[in-house]
Amino acid sequence: MSGTEPGGEPGGEPGGEPGRERSGERNGEHGGEQSRDRAERHGGKQSGDQTEGHGGKQSHGRAERHGGMQSGEQSGDRAEGHGGARAFRWHRPALLAAGAAVATAAYFVLPLHAFGARRPLLSWLVLGAALGLVAAGLLAQVRYVLTGRGRAGPVGWNIAGLMCLTVLLFSAAYYVLARSPGEFVGLRTRVDALYFTLVTLATVGYGDITPSGQSARLVAVVQILYSFVFLTAGATALSQHLRGRLLHRK
Repeated sequence: MSGTEPGGEPGGEPGGEPGRERSGERNGEHGGEQSRDRAERHGGKQSGDQTEGHGGKQSHGRAERHGGMQSGEQSGDRAEGHGGARAFRWHRPALLAAGAAVATAAYFVLPLHAFGARRPLLSWLVLGAALGLVAAGLLAQVRYVLTGRGRAGPVGWNIAGLMCLTVLLFSAAYYVLARSPGEFVGLRTRVDALYFTLVTLATVGYGDITPSGQSARLVAVVQILYSFVFLTAGATALSQHLRGRLLHRK
C-alpha cells in the first residue's frame, strides 16, 4: 500500500501536468493564428474598401470633368454653328444680288450668235433643258414651302433667283431668234430682247416689238404658259414664305 501510493502519485501527476500545458499551448497558438487571420482579413477588406472608394471617387471626378469638358465643347460648337448660320443668313441678299449681276453680265457677254438658224436643233435642246431645270428647281422650292420644311432655309432667295434666271433665258432665246430674218419686228439688241421679255411677262403689250415669225411666236406662247404655271406658283410660294417668316418673327 505504502509502495503503490508514492509510485502512483509521481507517475500520474507529473504525466498529467505536461499534457495540459501542451494542450494549452496548442490552443493558444491556434487561437492566436485564428485571431491573426481574422485581423489580416479584416484589415485587407478595409484597405480594399478604402482603395475602391478612393478609386471610385477619382473615376467619378474624372468622369465629371470629362463630361463638363465635352458639354462645354458641344455648347461652344453649337454657338459657333448658330453664329455662322446667322452670318450666312445676313449674306444671302448680297449673294443673290451678286448671282443676278453675274447672270446678267453673262447674258450680255456670252456669244449667243453661236446658236440660231445655223444650229437649230442644238438651240432648241439647250433652251428646253435650261427651262426644264429651272422648272424643277421652282417646283422643289414650292414643295418646301407647302410642307413647311423651308421655313428656316433660303427658299425665298432661291425662288427669286430662279425667276430672274427664267427672264434671262427667254431674253436670250428672243435675241437669238431676232437674228433670223422675219422673226421679229423692232428687236435688234439684247436690251430690246430683255425689254420684250419683261413686257410679255407683265402682259403689257406696248406693240413696239412684235413677233412675226412662227418660231418667235412659239417661244412667246411658251413663255406665257411657262409664266402662268411655274412663275405664278413660285411667286405664290414666295409670298407665303415671306408671310410665314414675318408671323414667326412676331
